[in-house]
Amino acid sequence: MYALAGTLLVLAAVTLASAVEIVQAYETRALTVLGSYRGLLDPGLHLIPPFVSRTYRFDTRVQTIDVPTQEAITRDNSPVTADAVVYVRVVDAERSFLNVEEYRRATALLAQTSLRAVIGDMDLDETLRRREEINRRIREGLQGPTDDWGVEVEMVEVQEVLPTRGVLDAMEEQTSAERRRRAMILEAHGERRAAVETAEGDRTANVLSAQGEKVASVLEAQGDAISTVLRARAAESMGERAIVDKGMETLASIGQGESTTFVIPQELTSLLGRYGSQLSGSDVQDSEGLESLSFDEDERELLGLDAVDEMLEPDAPAEAEAAPEWESTYEAE
Repeated sequence: MYALAGTLLVLAAVTLASAVEIVQAYETRALTVLGSYRGLLDPGLHLIPPFVSRTYRFDTRVQTIDVPTQEAITRDNSPVTADAVVYVRVVDAERSFLNVEEYRRATALLAQTSLRAVIGDMDLDETLRRREEINRRIREGLQGPTDDWGVEVEMVEVQEVLPTRGVLDAMEEQTSAERRRRAMILEAHGERRAAVETAEGDRTANVLSAQGEKVASVLEAQGDAISTVLRARAAESMGERAIVDKGMETLASIGQGESTTFVIPQELTSLLGRYGSQLSGSDVQDSEGLESLSFDEDERELLGLDAVDEMLEPDAPAEAEAAPEWESTYEAE
């Protein structure tokens, strides 16, 4: 009696457990009774026919599907490996239940095919540089079939695209060669600039040195010319003074003689005309006599005196003052 009651109690508990279905808030369940589809169970508590019913759980949250690493050949025949992650969400559990056996596995296989197709339609450089385009094209390739499965593709992210080891070695060699080429170009540019700067510096130094030597030679030649002329002028002046002195002595000796007729050389009369007023107060003048010690315009141009006026300016006042002192000496006499 007690055994039968216990059996009935256990049977009632099992029946109740089989007849009660609790659906979580983040999922939807498909219900079948005796193999026949009866609809979807929304989140909450549901009573279903016991023992003959079966439910299939579908998570409505965003799910990640890892796409295994795939080997592909690019359009320029470069082998690469790539993998990706697909983010999906079930939006229609009925189609996911009725139209596809396992929507996760089917989506992963379709993503692998789309990944190889997209990479095969691009060059190697494009696969390494245009990651966003690869993601977009894979997502577009998945959207059509997954819509029939009640699955929405939220996002596709290619994790990495790597060339094979042989391609990587070739790329490294190419990069190294490019860097060496740029280094050689930069070095050549630097050497050329240095050579140009050195040549310009040498040329400037040579020009300045030549100009300095030219100026020094001109100044030296002008100095020699001025010195020569000044010495000649001094000798001329001293010669005139000697003639005057000798003429005075001659006149003195002539005056002591008894003759009343005297013959005086023209040079002596010219000198007397020049210095007579200082020596004896005479007003004898001879405008055609010997010239004074001043330089005429031709001599100044020949000697280049106008070009060295600035050099001679400090000494000019002393020379200017010398003449009045000489003249004042004769006036005192």
